[in-house]
Amino acid sequence: MPNADRAGERTKAHGALAAASRVHILELLRDGGTPLDVRQIAAQTGLHPNTVRFHLRILVDAGLTRCRSDPRGGSGRPRLVYTATAHGAGGGRPHGFELLADILAGYLTTSSPIAAKLAEEAGRAFVRRYRTPARPFAEMSAPDAVRLVVATFAELGFEPELVTDGSRQRILLHACPFHAVASKHPDVVCSIHFGLLKQTLANLDAPIEATGLEPFVTPHLCIAHLAPSGGSPGEPTSPAP
Repeated sequence: MPNADRAGERTKAHGALAAASRVHILELLRDGGTPLDVRQIAAQTGLHPNTVRFHLRILVDAGLTRCRSDPRGGSGRPRLVYTATAHGAGGGRPHGFELLADILAGYLTTSSPIAAKLAEEAGRAFVRRYRTPARPFAEMSAPDAVRLVVATFAELGFEPELVTDGSRQRILLHACPFHAVASKHPDVVCSIHFGLLKQTLANLDAPIEATGLEPFVTPHLCIAHLAPSGGSPGEPTSPAP
């Protein structure tokens, strides 16, 4: 295949995986072991069936998934099922930026006894460098700060959901845009995310802080804990694998 054609395929695949929901769907098809239909995918992702169909069309067009009729019998309209293609399955070999992230996270994990602290500071440094507001917010309230944080993490592809329980709040992160690397090096990658969260709140100078991040509570769910500044010491204070 000419280099230009291969580059075009890679570009289409990368574009298809730019949305966290499509990454989640592809991972379900990779890991499930059996073909899944739209209804099953919708039930496992929490997405509307029409949204699932939209994402599947893009994945099929990018060559990452395959659609076929269910060979099992039955009357009426044939049931369509989806599987990951060999290209979509990945074969366990990361490419491009994923490979670079894997190399750096793996090195940091094995070369430093304080890898998690260094990774958290890297996340905070990124926010200080690139996401500091042009002007300070005046008397930012805790609810407004939380809304801005949720919007920021939605922009980054985490599909966040805010859950409030009295003065305590949790942000359910339903999709990780770095899932492949984070699942191998949670101490590093999840600590970076914790640093992003802590510094984003610090930039807003609001009376609320991030007190912990629980990675992989389920295979596709992490939970960030928020509390009023100076909250009780019983809350988790760092990402624990």
